[in-house]
This record gives sequence, structure tokens and C-alpha cells, in this order.
Amino acid sequence: MMKFLGKRAVASAISLVGLMLLVFFLSRLSGDPTGLYLPLDASEESRNQFREIHGLNDPLIVQFFNYMGDLARLDFGDSIRRSEPAIDVVLRGFVWTLQLALITMSLVVTLAIVVGSLAAFHVGGVFDRIATFFSLIGASAPDFWIAIVAIVIFSVNLGWVPTSGTGSIWHWILPVSVLFIRPFGLVLQIVRGSMITALSSAYVKTARAKGIKNRSIIFVHALRNALLPVITVIGDQAAALLNGAVVIESIFGFPGVGKLMIDSILQRDFTVVMAAIMVTALAIFIMNLLIDILYSVLDPRIRY
Repeated sequence: MMKFLGKRAVASAISLVGLMLLVFFLSRLSGDPTGLYLPLDASEESRNQFREIHGLNDPLIVQFFNYMGDLARLDFGDSIRRSEPAIDVVLRGFVWTLQLALITMSLVVTLAIVVGSLAAFHVGGVFDRIATFFSLIGASAPDFWIAIVAIVIFSVNLGWVPTSGTGSIWHWILPVSVLFIRPFGLVLQIVRGSMITALSSAYVKTARAKGIKNRSIIFVHALRNALLPVITVIGDQAAALLNGAVVIESIFGFPGVGKLMIDSILQRDFTVVMAAIMVTALAIFIMNLLIDILYSVLDPRIRY
């Protein structure tokens, strides 16, 4: 196991350096930050002084190696706009994104496993057809379109929930609901398919012949053996939530790391952009490692 984890760590570190290199140079294409933070009539001397303070006077390749050197000492630099450590700014936003992802994925996993298992048990029935229909719609519908329609209907026309912010539980309803739909549809389909296979296996038929209750057959005997492909999809969808909540957070004005990333790109706050990418990538790496470890717990036959 330790050898496997070591290989994964090395591979992830190489990928992370490549990602940081790409983001570093692409973010610089947004332009010179002096145009945003200094008056239009600022002298060239003032502009050079600003660039010198923030390490922007050197050639880009030199800036990158300087940044990676600071990063090796866990120095993420200071935010240009906020004049505070960039990592502090990112972690504040990441806490909001993590809460949003945890709440959403908790609902997705719980409901998808229950609904998918029941649909597989009653395969071909009315419940199965309804569950399959809505899972296909959920998996196919684009998040940004659902978010806009939800705001128009539930916030503007009906006035049931706020359009943005985080002041109360009502502010969370639309972001969580919109982010819930797509992963729920995808996980539900995988749970249903895996459970249909598990329920048709010999050990389940034996359990039925012994008179074991249906509830135990579904959620004890069949579910554990059906979980491996489900966990893979859950991991992918959780990573997608951390990675892809950018649009939803921007639409709902949610102060997560996704919205922070967009705002920082527009504000040319390069250190915050880089810190946000680093924290998000590390979170996804750790989550993937935990999923790999969980594989061996669910199925001891797996050896890394």
C-alpha cells in the first residue's frame, strides 16, 4: 500500500507542477495589473515600482522559478488586491466551497443509493421507470441553465428564496439544489446498474431462499458488492464539485473558492489565482487517495 501511495504522490506532484506552470503563464495573459491598481496617468516610474514590489519586473520564466522557490518554503505570496497572504484569502473561500460540496454530496450519496437500490430491486416497474427518467434528465441538464431558470422561478417570480448570499439557510437552498441534480442523476444510474448485477448473483438467490428479508438483501448483501464502481463515480463527482462550482458560485454570489478564482482573474491578482489552483488540486489529490484506500477496505481482494 505504501509503495502505491508513494507512486501516486510522485505522479500527482509532477501533474501539479505542470498545472502550476500552465496556470502561471496563462494568467499573465490577462494583462498588466498596473492598469487596474494605479491611476491612468501614473508615471512609468510608479508602474515600475509597483511591478518591483510584486515581483513582476523579471522575465516570466524567472518569475515562475522564483514563485516555485517561494512555494517550496510554503510561501504563497501576498494578494495584490487585499495586501494579505494569498493562502489566507483562498482558505477562507475554500471553507465555503467545502461546506457546499459536503452538503451536496451527502444528499447525493444518500438519496442515490436508496433510490437506485430500490429501482434495481423493482427493475422494470413504475418506480424504476420514474427514477430512470429523472436520472437521465438530471445527468443531461446543464448546471448554469438550471441555475438561471431556478432564480427566475423561485426567487424572482415566487420570491421563496434569496438570489444570492449566505446569510441564512434559505440562501443555501438554490446552490445546493442546482449542484445536486447532475451528480444525483449520474450516481443513481451507476447504483441501479451495479445493484441489478448484484441482485442477480448466486449469493443473493441463496439469501432469498433462506428467507432473509428484502431490506437486508438489498442494503447488506447486495449493496456492499455493488459499491466499488459507485465509489469511483462518487469520487469523480465530488472532484467535479470542487472543480466545477465556479459557474454556480458566480451565479449565486456564493463566496467560495470558485467565485474567488474568477474575481481574482478579472482583478489580475495572480498570487490568489495560483494559491486557489494549488489548494483545489491538493484537495482532489487527497480525496482520490482516500477513495483508493476505501477500495481495499470494501474489497480485501484488491492489492495495490
